[in-house]
Amino acid sequence: MTQQHPTIGGLLRSLRARKGWTLKQMSEHSGIPLSTLSKVEHDRLTLTYDKLLQLSQRLNLRMSELFAERDETPEPPVTARRSIGRIEDAIRVTTPNYDYYYLCPELRRKRMIPVLTRVRARSIEEFGDLVRHSGEEYIHVLEGRMELHTEFYDPIVLGAGESVYIDSNMGHAYIAAEGCEEALLLGVCSSPDEQLMESLMTLHGDDSAPRPASTRRLKAPPPAASRAAPRRR
Repeated sequence: MTQQHPTIGGLLRSLRARKGWTLKQMSEHSGIPLSTLSKVEHDRLTLTYDKLLQLSQRLNLRMSELFAERDETPEPPVTARRSIGRIEDAIRVTTPNYDYYYLCPELRRKRMIPVLTRVRARSIEEFGDLVRHSGEEYIHVLEGRMELHTEFYDPIVLGAGESVYIDSNMGHAYIAAEGCEEALLLGVCSSPDEQLMESLMTLHGDDSAPRPASTRRLKAPPPAASRAAPRRR
């Protein structure tokens, strides 16, 4: 369907509405007769260039502002949300391959999920099937070396201080690189899906037996913060 362009009458009505003026007040401010403005707003008359110039000068507007359509998209609300990510407050999930620490758990309906991950799997055979979920993710290696496997690229090894950004819908797996016992990763998963956290938790399997995480650079959270989830990752 062809989009209709606004008329001068429609633009004048919008301008007058933004200023909260009556048609009479618009006439007084612009110096254009009320009857003329009424006809213009009802698209029964148009304005010459001289009149448009007069209008913009009297209203102290640039001509481009006069013809600019107002963006009706409301400003996003300021939620003022804030959460401090402390390891002792994280939700801990232990699987055969990883220890996950989901940070800032008290914030609901997050569109970014920050998670610390300690990687123990040392081969793709040990890891199992590649995982997929909605959105994108950024992974930064904090300690050790990590080997990234994806379904469309050759494996790549990343060391401490290096990072990768991937499409999470693509099958992927993170394992400890050869010669490295474990790797510590900081990840951020993002998706328009407001239930992203719940979606990620379903990736952990029923066979994910609890297992103590390495305490190197990580304090184990209290038992109340520990939670195993249902499918393997």
